[in-house]
Amino acid sequence: MSNTTNVPQVQFTPTGLVIPQESAILAGVQQDQNAAFGGNLNPALTAPQGQLATSTTAIVANANTTFATFVNQVDPDTATGFMQDAIGRIYFLTRLPAVPTVVNLQCVGAFNTPIPIGAMAQDTSGNIYICQAAGVIPVSGTITLPFAAQVAGPTACPADTVTTIYQAIPGWDAVNNTSPGVAGANVETPAAFEYRRQQSVGINAQGSLPAIYAKLFAVPNVIDVFVTQNNTDSVQSGAFNGNPNSTSYPCAARSIYAAVVGGSGVAVATALWQAANIGPGYQTATGSAGATVITESIQDTSGYQYPIPTYTVAYIAPAATPIYFAVQLATNANLPANIVTLVQQAIIASFTGADGSLRARIGAIVLASKFYAPVSLIGPEVSILSILIGFTASPASNSLQMGIDQAPTIVAANIAVTLI
Repeated sequence: MSNTTNVPQVQFTPTGLVIPQESAILAGVQQDQNAAFGGNLNPALTAPQGQLATSTTAIVANANTTFATFVNQVDPDTATGFMQDAIGRIYFLTRLPAVPTVVNLQCVGAFNTPIPIGAMAQDTSGNIYICQAAGVIPVSGTITLPFAAQVAGPTACPADTVTTIYQAIPGWDAVNNTSPGVAGANVETPAAFEYRRQQSVGINAQGSLPAIYAKLFAVPNVIDVFVTQNNTDSVQSGAFNGNPNSTSYPCAARSIYAAVVGGSGVAVATALWQAANIGPGYQTATGSAGATVITESIQDTSGYQYPIPTYTVAYIAPAATPIYFAVQLATNANLPANIVTLVQQAIIASFTGADGSLRARIGAIVLASKFYAPVSLIGPEVSILSILIGFTASPASNSLQMGIDQAPTIVAANIAVTLI
């Protein structure tokens, strides 16, 4: 009896793994069986030997599929689950846990009243938000500080809903969010993890923008990061370094610009100080309405200097910028009764990356076409006529360029769905 087989083998090619079709595997199994029994076997699949051949074919095909899946898990572009976690560990990265929604709150009160890290406010739905960066109310009576939801995940935070001081502080009289919060995220998706891995390969470097970006993104509870620098001797308010800078943020001369959503103010500033080279300054202009400068004092505790030097580090908490949608669907009697809610949920999931795609980010282009697929997946009865986006309640664009000091936000109330 021959030790060879007619079943085609898995092949490694320059372009990747190739597994044989099940029809080719079945033909090979039948040839092997026919040879083993001396020929003239009935090839009908309804015969006992035919049923044995199909079962053997299924076993071989399943093994090939398992092997192909494992091979794909070695590629960072296609890896998921624990294999992706293993690739991440090569770069000293671990998958991010769920992160909370963050929102800039206007704290109103008496001059010189301190608002410490850990101060609490509450929204109209009962969600608690915790202050992430300490501040002192100035002469104007108002200071804007970043707060994060107490519970991790994408908590909805529309504008003008965080209006209650949860724990009283003498001199702190009122609180409100004039802009919606930036939605948090559940456990990091494979797409988001791979994006961060690609951006984090310079995490062990020093001074370069990739190194700064990587270290800032490694800070706990950070949702989004944008980093650039102005190497010239003059303020750059237009496009520079390939950044569209659509809001004409005034980037100071010889300075590093970092916009960060989420994370503790001290932790973010420390990471920025550790990653940046000594010499360049930090941004202190506010840019778009709603953007906030976070300033922290960082001590050099390396142990070889006395007295311990202190450095002032500043970064930008970008303006939470609402994005509006206008969705037109063809009227269909088979559409679900809750089609409006389903469309809103699909767009929000894609916008925040909860569906496994990449979320809308600071300084990026938001394309309306990104949302066609998730809306279409609601069901075969859904026919999209158009999806438009905009910065106002009357969206009319197919794409939006976010400023380098703008963090895109989304709430269901800003997604209009019309049946025509």
